[in-house]
Amino acid sequence: MKNRFFKNQSGFTLIEMALVLVIIGLILGAVSIGKDLQRTSEYKKVKQKFVDQWEQAYNQYYIRSGVVLADRQEAPTLAIAADIDDGVHAGFLGDLNGNYTDVTAPSRLCENTSNDAYPGARPADTAAQNLHEYFDALGIRMPPGRTEGREDRYVYLDSNGNPQELQVCFQWNNPGTASGAGNVMVIIGMTPDMARMLDEMIDGQANAVEGRFREQRVGSDENEISTAVGWTFSNVDAIGSGSAAVAGTDAVDEDQIMVVTAHYKMNQ
Repeated sequence: MKNRFFKNQSGFTLIEMALVLVIIGLILGAVSIGKDLQRTSEYKKVKQKFVDQWEQAYNQYYIRSGVVLADRQEAPTLAIAADIDDGVHAGFLGDLNGNYTDVTAPSRLCENTSNDAYPGARPADTAAQNLHEYFDALGIRMPPGRTEGREDRYVYLDSNGNPQELQVCFQWNNPGTASGAGNVMVIIGMTPDMARMLDEMIDGQANAVEGRFREQRVGSDENEISTAVGWTFSNVDAIGSGSAAVAGTDAVDEDQIMVVTAHYKMNQ
């Protein structure tokens, strides 16, 4: 009876244990791949449902008004927001040689001037006009965004599961600006992996200093062209106190990932 008891208590064979480990590995791998696919799908949705729709709204404004966003219809300057600075940019003229490199650029144009601060931002416009007023005046429907009055915002989860918020503004960049001269859509609040994916979808390669989609880099000289082609920060860099970046060696999985700002060159 005793020998029969021990015979019935035989354990797993090495083959059975190996099969269990393989199955566990496959499950964990599938979960990881699933998260990556979900995040990729979310970034594609950001481009299609938010960024692309804002570009379409901008182009629709140009078609209906004949000028770029918030430009002067009586004397077009071809610069965004040239009509909202209380006459400071009247005519928006360069020097006698037509040089616009050192002119004072018009203010950026955002949805809400009380909530449009970001690293490297220009001062808010003094007229306190916003995107909503300009698009409503022409009967143009803006992308839904977060809600009424916050159409310029979009909320998503970063790779650590923390909520992040995108914001769009529009502005004109002087010639020589490293992130691209001319009229641009400013996209604030992207995690580095989102920025790289959008860059890849728009330009065909993730290069932060070339193409229509570039990083806004702020330093001692905003017009200084950096030789680094990669996007600043990575998903192991976190947002610390005062929005300062915390290096990856100090960041943990629960941290909110550091974000970057991009300039997306408009066609007009």
